[in-house]
Amino acid sequence: MGNEALGRKQRISNSAWFEAMENIEEAVPKSAIDKKVGKTVKDIKAATKGKRAAFAWSGGKDSLVLEQICYMAGIEECLLVICDLEYREFLAWVTDHMPRCLEIIDTGQDMDWLAAHPQMLFPQTSNVAAQWFHIVQHRGQARYYKNRGLDMLLLGRRRADGNYVGKGSNVYTDGKGVTRYSPLADWSHEEILAFIHYNKIPLPPFYSWCNGYYCGTHPWPARQWTGSIENGWKEVYSIDPSIVQEAAQRIPSAREFLESGVM
Repeated sequence: MGNEALGRKQRISNSAWFEAMENIEEAVPKSAIDKKVGKTVKDIKAATKGKRAAFAWSGGKDSLVLEQICYMAGIEECLLVICDLEYREFLAWVTDHMPRCLEIIDTGQDMDWLAAHPQMLFPQTSNVAAQWFHIVQHRGQARYYKNRGLDMLLLGRRRADGNYVGKGSNVYTDGKGVTRYSPLADWSHEEILAFIHYNKIPLPPFYSWCNGYYCGTHPWPARQWTGSIENGWKEVYSIDPSIVQEAAQRIPSAREFLESGVM
């Protein structure tokens, strides 16, 4: 394939991601990506034949690749699951770059909810981070799946990120009857970056922010690996001070951060 060097997502520095993108043509030639795309499109068509399928879109790099490949496979329906704790700049970006057949589902977590669930602020463990995914993405996906009468929901999940994609295959059905398929499961980080590069796909603002590639897309209080609550507020403040200022009206740690003057 080339000189692929990126490893597990959680062990890759943000600077390494930028370096990989700068040298992506050396790591992954376009001919290799074209071959990979052809196989993935063929796999999707086979897996979804005779089924009503849609894809989940987060605006993150993997879902942006999934979006284009699903179009090639004839799948256009898709959803974005959000809550009321999203970055304003990201929502503005979504308005300008959303897929043509996108449905947005808001699961409703807001500042009052966060104040009542302080343990969910800036997850310091994988368990809490997983809870965020469950109460937002999984809940919204299940609602969309049922409302649309789907047989399969395609995700941009990959093994290189340490994501679960099923046992023995890239398809699994959860306890609520939602069948999920991850056609990009065996794509490497470099292959994702190469597809984005060769197809000139614009990325959301997350990747230009502090630890953007490390954290990925997320509601702002779900920001991981901050090291501490105070540092979490510091990172969010560097992105959008108004979020912290609004949070300070309801959440003591945000108020204490502003009063400390450590911006």
